[in-house]
Amino acid sequence: MEAIIETLRDDEQYYGKFGQQYLSNSDIGTLLSNPRNFRKPQADNINFHKGRYFHQLILEPSKAEETNFIEIGSRNTKAYKEMVLSTGKDIIMLEKEGQEIRDCVSAMMQNFSFFEGVRQEGSEYEVPAIKEIQGMMWKGKADIVTPDKIIDLKSTSDISKFKYSARKYNYDSQCYIYQELFGKPLVFYVVDKITKMLGIYHPSADFIERGRNKVTDAIKIHQKFFGADAQFDINEYFINEIL
Repeated sequence: MEAIIETLRDDEQYYGKFGQQYLSNSDIGTLLSNPRNFRKPQADNINFHKGRYFHQLILEPSKAEETNFIEIGSRNTKAYKEMVLSTGKDIIMLEKEGQEIRDCVSAMMQNFSFFEGVRQEGSEYEVPAIKEIQGMMWKGKADIVTPDKIIDLKSTSDISKFKYSARKYNYDSQCYIYQELFGKPLVFYVVDKITKMLGIYHPSADFIERGRNKVTDAIKIHQKFFGADAQFDINEYFINEIL
């Protein structure tokens, strides 16, 4: 078990073929909304880069220093396309995008309650775990594991609607899975990308139960189409609902 955990600390292993032997919360949305896309390669996009940079600035600052930026206003320019070619990168972050993220990080880390939570003594960052949950093996990588809780860092475009986006983006199932993996309560630390308003969100029992139900439903679909005893071809999948 320890050898597996150490292997999963490497992001290339965690997100690569080795890590794909385990289900994760990122699979929930695909299995529940369009299982035809299960485990198909996802196209890279700027939101992935922004999210990674946001987390690295707080949790792994040495990695954040490796991020490339270009100081132009748009990607629809000759200068941007030339930099993509010269660096071999698919996507390069604009400097104004990087500054927006750095401002979010500053807002978080200048607040005493947030700083105290993130930098609590005894905390570990980017911690992987695996465990059997509802008969399937799952993985997760927690942003921050403190002595008494898990902290997950989020940014949002409208913090007043976070409790709704938390359901839309399956933060409820993430909460359920991570609390199972680490045996500690999970708390969301959130910053609004526009206003820089901060929020700490404590999942309710209903929120966690909703996440548990999503995991149950996702496992049923996985077993039906992808499990060792799968009896249906994924091409036979279709949506069947009452309006």
